[in-house]
Amino acid sequence: MSRPEEPLLDAVDAAQSEMIDFTRELVAIPSENPPGNEYARCAGAIAKKLSEIGLTPRVIEVPAPRLGESPGYCVTASYGEGERALYFHGHYDVVPHSVEGQFDPVIKQSNLLGRGSSDMKSGLASMVFAIQALRSVRARLNGRVELVIVPDEETGGERGTAWLSRSADFGKGGIGMMTAEPTSGVVWNANRGAISLRVTVKGKPAHVGLSCQGVNAFERMLVIARELEKLKTEIELRETAFPVRPRAARRSILMMGGECRGGSNFNVVPESCSFTVDRRINPEEDAETEKRRLLDIFDRLRSDGIDHEVEILQEGSSAGLPEEHPLARTLAQAVESVNGKPPAFEMCPGLLETRFYAQRGIPALAYGPGILAVSHGPSEFVPIRNIRDCAAVYALVAQAMLAE
Repeated sequence: MSRPEEPLLDAVDAAQSEMIDFTRELVAIPSENPPGNEYARCAGAIAKKLSEIGLTPRVIEVPAPRLGESPGYCVTASYGEGERALYFHGHYDVVPHSVEGQFDPVIKQSNLLGRGSSDMKSGLASMVFAIQALRSVRARLNGRVELVIVPDEETGGERGTAWLSRSADFGKGGIGMMTAEPTSGVVWNANRGAISLRVTVKGKPAHVGLSCQGVNAFERMLVIARELEKLKTEIELRETAFPVRPRAARRSILMMGGECRGGSNFNVVPESCSFTVDRRINPEEDAETEKRRLLDIFDRLRSDGIDHEVEILQEGSSAGLPEEHPLARTLAQAVESVNGKPPAFEMCPGLLETRFYAQRGIPALAYGPGILAVSHGPSEFVPIRNIRDCAAVYALVAQAMLAE
């Protein structure tokens, strides 16, 4: 006896070669961020594919947030009708290449290699062809699938989701959201929040022989770093209750020095030094409280005579969805139907664009074909079979969540 989902799965299988070709087409476009290369070209390729499968795409130009930067281009499309909406969300920007040839996608054995193959252009292909499968079987839906594809995910979303989320229509009618990030076979049902800063410490230059006449910005920077080190020691005693591997990754995070700059020469008292601070906040912590604790340290040291400026680079809230939520259960059932076993649920160790939907009260999850451990690396790849399987999962979830 055939299963009710077989026609949908057959439709996904019929499009498998097209999925691979589309993933390769996207990987070949060097949509690196920063700085935001080839955004218009990549958005155009996505819109063209959506038109080919019978959708009516909309390309939204987002103004450049800073002088000298290029605009962003978001692509949206819809399948079905009604107030209820299940959002398929993804990004097409990729981190800069680390070795030559990463934008020349190749297939080796059962894997597709190239920058963005894992994070997350294969996921885009899975979502697009999940919708094509729904269309090809004329799935009757009580609502619609809303496809939202954006740039700028790698740098906070100012030309993408952060900009879209300021509209009153963002997430309208949403009963759920899924994003095809490289989750390595698990479901991410939670993510950390973040506040990322750049601290620039001011001094006064002088020749080393007359260093008594200068003010050493580096030494002042060390004073600030030592105060932050005290906070770091305290917060790393906290752990989230959400599963995440390895166990040590459950600790709350404060990282200093991801980027450091300063000085002009070995024999000159440094006039300016800067360093970044990246505070990653577990779902159980209050983001505003943690932000205030950081800023209070800077305010206190400024009043003590340490001249410095603080620039906020990004802010994002944490989010978490119980495994018992209907969307989580539906996704788990779909994964088990396709892969033969239910997925584990874990917290994403970083920031996710699920946060923008969670802020609107929309349940949001991440599940994609890619592998986190190879994403952003010199040998980034995605198993080809995963692209097909992810498309099948997304199609089954849409059919179940939007059942008449």
